[in-house]
Amino acid sequence: MVANILTVNHRENVHLDSQKLSELYRQLGEVSAEDVVCRAIEELAVRLTHCERLWRQNDVEKLRKSARSLIAISEQIGLTDMASIARDVTVAIDASDHPATAATLFRLIRVGERSLTAVWEQQDLSV
Repeated sequence: MVANILTVNHRENVHLDSQKLSELYRQLGEVSAEDVVCRAIEELAVRLTHCERLWRQNDVEKLRKSARSLIAISEQIGLTDMASIARDVTVAIDASDHPATAATLFRLIRVGERSLTAVWEQQDLSV
């Protein structure tokens, strides 16, 4: 007999503060802003992967530091949801709540991936 298998697909909505991104372009000019955004996207992608690796290695101290670093970078390019969830990860770590840390970390990864795509698409539209 085959058991019924339930698959849950998490679909996270992302919020891109397009005003923040527009402000960055106004302040820096198109070329410099694109450079900042591209470097931020690359850095966020690397740090998200690093956070997941640190979780799997059970290195909570470095995970907290890495999650904290995501906050400022996310805010700089208008990824307010991502910054908020990264904050939640650090709060869960500070509370030594391992289930909450896992849940918020993997939510951060899901939202982070979708957020980076949203910024990239937004940037493509403005070019």
